[in-house]
Amino acid sequence: MATEIEKLRIDKYLWSIRLFKTRSLATDACRAGKVKLNGQNIKPSYLVKIGEVYSVQKGIERKVIRVLGLLDRRVDAKTAVQFYEDQTPEEETYTYKSKFHAPILKRDRGTGRPTKKDRREIDELTSEWREEDE
Repeated sequence: MATEIEKLRIDKYLWSIRLFKTRSLATDACRAGKVKLNGQNIKPSYLVKIGEVYSVQKGIERKVIRVLGLLDRRVDAKTAVQFYEDQTPEEETYTYKSKFHAPILKRDRGTGRPTKKDRREIDELTSEWREEDE
């Protein structure tokens, strides 16, 4: 499917491997310094090379990817995975997921003190949350 492509921009590559929903979002991320090579910001027009490792910041999520092949057009997710290797450390992946799924314990202002029932529910929820972290 993918012939040998000699030149491919980083913004187009990140879009084609489905890291960003649109190419303009990938371009904006590059311009904002969210895409790095060896700790250095790179421009959207930077030419991708096989074997290079990029660090991509997307919101609170951080990905570290290694280029395995060049892909100039967007394909389905199963095919796209063959063109990069996700080298994101596991602890960062779990940190992102735990922040995403962590319960938010917040009471509305003016509702007064929690009742006994509310207190038991809060304690039960926080104890379950602590058990998951261990």
